[in-house]
Amino acid sequence: MIHRRITEELEQHLNEVPAVVLLGPMQSGKTTLALEFAKKHTSLYLDLESVQDRARLVEPEFYLGMHTDKLVILDEIHRAPDLFPILRGLIDSSRREGRRTGLYLLLGSAALELLRQSGETLAGRVSYMELGPFDVLETNRKETISNTLWLRGGFPESYLAAEEEASFRWRRDFIRSYLERDIPQFGPRIPAERLRRFWTMLAHNQGRLLNTACLAQNLGVDTKTASRYIDLLVDLLLVRRLQPWFTNTRKRLVKSPKVYVRDSGLVHVLLSIENLESLLSHPVLGMSWEGFVIEQLVSVAPDYVDPFFYRTSAGAEIDLVLVFSNGTKWAVEIKRSFSPKPARGFHFACDDIHPERKFIVYPGVESFPVKEGIQAISVVDLCRELCNSSAN
Repeated sequence: MIHRRITEELEQHLNEVPAVVLLGPMQSGKTTLALEFAKKHTSLYLDLESVQDRARLVEPEFYLGMHTDKLVILDEIHRAPDLFPILRGLIDSSRREGRRTGLYLLLGSAALELLRQSGETLAGRVSYMELGPFDVLETNRKETISNTLWLRGGFPESYLAAEEEASFRWRRDFIRSYLERDIPQFGPRIPAERLRRFWTMLAHNQGRLLNTACLAQNLGVDTKTASRYIDLLVDLLLVRRLQPWFTNTRKRLVKSPKVYVRDSGLVHVLLSIENLESLLSHPVLGMSWEGFVIEQLVSVAPDYVDPFFYRTSAGAEIDLVLVFSNGTKWAVEIKRSFSPKPARGFHFACDDIHPERKFIVYPGVESFPVKEGIQAISVVDLCRELCNSSAN
C-alpha cells in the first residue's frame, strides 16, 4: 500500500477541530485512507451510498447522538446535505460536554457545493483538506516518473494496474461511470455523450487559454451552457483553471485562464493514447507533460503558495508562477527535453516579475545550472523543495 502524504496532516487536523472535510475526486483513495483511520480510532464508518447505512440514519440526530464518543466517518457526504445542521447541533452539544476535536470525518467529491453546504452550517467547526490521486512524492520512484505515473495518471487503480491494458480499461470505465452515474447527481441532467465530447475537447486543448465561446460553438451549445460544463468539471476536481498572474506593469497581459484536465492518465484515455510509444508521437505530448508537472507541483504545494501563469501579448511567458504568502515568487518553465533551454519569453517574463528563484523542469533526474540563476531540475526534486519551503 502506498502511504499518502496527507495522513499525518489529517491526524493533526482531527486533533485540532471537531470536523474535517476531506475532498477529492471519486476513486482517489479517500475511503481507503478513512478506513485506515478507522482502525486507529474508536470509530463508526457509514457509507451514504449504501442503502443499509442510509437506513440507520432515518432518525439521524438520535442515531449519531448515540455515537458521540467515536470518530464518525461519513462517506459521500454530498449525498446527504440535510445532515449538516444536525452535525452542527451534535458538535455544539459535544463541546459543552468537553469533547471539542476529532468528532467527524466527512468525505466528499464535489468541492464547491460541499464547501458551500458545510460552510453555511459548520463555520468555525470544520477544516478542509484535499486528497488527489497519487503524486510523485508518494510513488517515490524516480526512474518511473516520466513513464508510469505520467502515462497512467495517479488514480490508484490505474497506477497500480498489473498491465498497461488493464490501466487503460480502468480509466475508460472510470470516465463512463462518471458520465453516466456520478455526474447526474450533482446537477441538471447532462447528456453523457455531449459531456464526453466536451471533456475530450478540453483534453485536445490541454494547457491552452480558455475560449468558452469557441468550445461552445464546436459543441453546438451556447456559451452559458459551456461555462456550466467547465464549472461542473472544476467542481468535481477533474479540471483545473490556472489563473494568470497580474503585476503592476504597463505591458498588455493575458487575462484568460488556462485549462488543464488535472490527471494526465485521463488526458491520455480521452485521446485514446494507450501506451508510451503512442504518447511520445502524439501532438499533445508537450502539453500533457506540462499539465502533469503543474498538477504535481500544485498538489504538493503548501497552503501558503498560490499557483498562476504569466503571459503578455508580446510573448513573454512563464508556465507556472508560484507565489508565496510573503510575496516571494518562483518561476517555473516546463520542457519535455533532456537538454532544456529557457525560451526568450521566459527571460523577458522574469524581467517583468523578478522571481527569487527560476527553474526549468525536465524529464531527467539530475539537477544542474542552465544559465545564471536558472536551474534545471526534476519534477520530484522540485516537489521536495516546494514541500520543504517556508513562507517566512
